[in-house]
Order: sequence, then C-alpha cells, then structure tokens
Amino acid sequence: MQQWFINNSSFLVEVNLHKSWFQLAEKYFSDASEALVLWENIKKNYSSKNRYYHNLMHIHSMLQKASENKYQIKNYDELLFAIWFHDIIYSVTSNNNEEKSADYTKIALKDIPREKLDIGRIYKLILSTKKHQIIVQDNFDNAFLLDFDLAILGADWDVYEIYIQNIRKEYKIYPSFLYNPARKKVLLNFLDREKLYFTTKYQHLFEEKARKNISKEIQML
Repeated sequence: MQQWFINNSSFLVEVNLHKSWFQLAEKYFSDASEALVLWENIKKNYSSKNRYYHNLMHIHSMLQKASENKYQIKNYDELLFAIWFHDIIYSVTSNNNEEKSADYTKIALKDIPREKLDIGRIYKLILSTKKHQIIVQDNFDNAFLLDFDLAILGADWDVYEIYIQNIRKEYKIYPSFLYNPARKKVLLNFLDREKLYFTTKYQHLFEEKARKNISKEIQML
C-alpha cells in the first residue's frame, strides 16, 4: 500500500509538472516540438535513478511556493524558468553543476527574444544557487528563489529526516568518513549566517526551525 501511494503521488506530480511546463513554454516557444524536447530532457534528468532529493518532487515543491508568492515576484516567468533548470545538471562528483545548468539553460532558451525573456537574468538566478547568495539585487526575486530552494531546512523534523536520508543516498558513493565531515562543514556554514532566509516571510516561517534541524543533524554526524 505504501509503495502504491508513493508511485501514485509521483505520477500525479509528473502530470502536474507536465501541465505547468507547457503552460509556461507555450508563451515563448513558437515550435511546440522544442518545448516537448525540453520537457523530455527535464523529465529524464530529474528522474535519474541517483536523484533521491534533487528530483521532480523538489521542482514541484519550489513551483508551488512560487505560485503562493506570485504577486510579490516581479519577473515571474523568469523565476519559473530558473526553478525548472537550476538542477537540470546534477552530479555529486562535480563542483560546477550550477554553471553547467546555467549554460544548459542559455542554450535551451537562446531563440527567445530578449524583449520577451531576459535569459541573462535567468542565468544569474541559477548561478546564485551555488553559494546561496543573492546575485540579482534589483528586486526580491532572487531572495525568493533561494528561500524556496532551502525551504526544506525549515520543515518538520520527520520531513527533514527523510530529506537528510535522501541526500545521503545521493552521496552514497562516498564512505561516511568522507561524507560526514563534508556535510558538517556545509551545515556549519549555514549556521554561521546571520540569516538562513532572505525574505521576511520565510524568516518568520522557517528560520528558527531550520536552525534546530541543522543543529540536530550535526549532532547525528
């Protein structure tokens, strides 16, 4: 029963994402086949067998949060494209996934006129997820993107625990004596920040719980 529920949920998420992608893409691609090819690549990459967290469910969660904050986001479609493509390239053995994802995006959207879509802005938004620092500073869009991406840190512990298990699975090629110190360093860097979240909304919603979750995970490493 549990496996059926998981499979059914994954199917429903994919159906929802399929609809969301084509609603966005039809505004910018005159050739429907281009949007279809990109959808197939999105589905293939985010459904890779080694993706336990950075998968379609993660994209779905971020898109939901974007929708919830739509009227506070200035360049909404550009933010949506950044969400769709920010983890399109993802390998645990690489240290430039964000650059590769941004480059992929630039090529994927290259035929869309500048007056319709600022691809350079999307490129920078994706790069900002590397160090989780704001690059695009002329509005709060970049802040929202980064907060959506790290919302999982402020989840209830039972959800957060599944998250850290899935991250560990993604890095399963590394033994614990290598993984644990590296993971701890990442977590401590987050704790050292004055604020984990950039928007007032998500500071209020997640900041305190995220710090508690991170501290608890550090103790487990």
